[in-house]
Amino acid sequence: MRSEDVWHRAKEASDFVMFAPLLEEVFATAKRFSLYIEPDRDPYEQRLDDYEEGLTVAACDAFFAKLRERIVPLVAKVSAAPQVDDSLRFGEFPVKEQEELAYYLMRTMGLDLGHVGLSTTEHPFTTNLGSHFDERITTHYHTDDFASSMYSVVHEGGHALYDTGSEDGLAYTALDCGVSMGIHESQSRFYENIIGRSRAFCELVFPKIAELYPGQMAGHNAEELYHAVNKVQPSLIRTEADEVTYSLHVMIRYELEKRIFAGQLAIADLPAEWNRLYKEYLGVDVPDDKHGVLQDSHWSSGLIGYFPSYALGNAYGAQFLAKMRETVDVDACIAAGDFAPINAWNRENIWRHGHRYTPAQLLDRIYGAPFDPEFYLTYLETKCHDIYGV
Repeated sequence: MRSEDVWHRAKEASDFVMFAPLLEEVFATAKRFSLYIEPDRDPYEQRLDDYEEGLTVAACDAFFAKLRERIVPLVAKVSAAPQVDDSLRFGEFPVKEQEELAYYLMRTMGLDLGHVGLSTTEHPFTTNLGSHFDERITTHYHTDDFASSMYSVVHEGGHALYDTGSEDGLAYTALDCGVSMGIHESQSRFYENIIGRSRAFCELVFPKIAELYPGQMAGHNAEELYHAVNKVQPSLIRTEADEVTYSLHVMIRYELEKRIFAGQLAIADLPAEWNRLYKEYLGVDVPDDKHGVLQDSHWSSGLIGYFPSYALGNAYGAQFLAKMRETVDVDACIAAGDFAPINAWNRENIWRHGHRYTPAQLLDRIYGAPFDPEFYLTYLETKCHDIYGV
């Protein structure tokens, strides 16, 4: 795709002007097709519905308003508390050992390496080649921060577990895929954050990290790793954001997309407005386009309306966890490195169904109650209290 090629080059050069004409075409085309599909509907709402069937602008606005109401003051409390030392994740971490850690993580999660491959890319993603029998995940190794690739692998591994977990009888049919991006992100974010950033998981994987990097990990322990990978600090890059501030990154993209579709924001003004919102929501100054408006690949691929799925996935996952705990001792499973009961619950309730049910139907089958972001907000507040005492 031409727009993806130009985005890659524009990002490398940190030059939004190079990408702007293509992005103009992408948004105009997306809006035109939305109006072809549903002429009498808000075109941006049609885009939301395309990734999360049944999602409306009103529901999305209400969801983000509730998150903003609780998360913004939570970030303020944490920022005023003594800060976490995350220095153990930074240093010199050669790619060879990071790759070994990646395959260790994939095996630990229960991925079938006979059907799931790993490669590298500029922006990590997961895809399948025709069916759930052939899944590919990607990562990006940063030699100065082992945790970046570590959590990319766990995140993309969550996507791969979902895809490969659908019933074999659905293979090569339209049902052999995840029901929505929100549900898909619930799985990737569940494994990356709820499982992967738990104290039990840090205790499980720290010995392997210390084995691979004995010099860098000398004098450190699993508890320090737990605190380091859960550090709350407003930052520039969405994919590197901590759990607490992450949804603020998503809200910025949601607001910008919605305004562009409504004709309230011109593509040429996107970088300045992006930078303004990052300062307002996260208190950070954006130094250049590479670390700002060009950081994500989604718009170059036409994935407009996708971003809210990440925040919804976080919230779905927290409510899934509450339900899972009714029958699975999640912490004990993680501590033992036995993901089978966790994966079995997800397979029975989510993965095996593929695209058989709508998101609302699937959520109703699992929860037996309406979707409620309160589970997610309580989860975040509880973790911040554990780490920061706020």
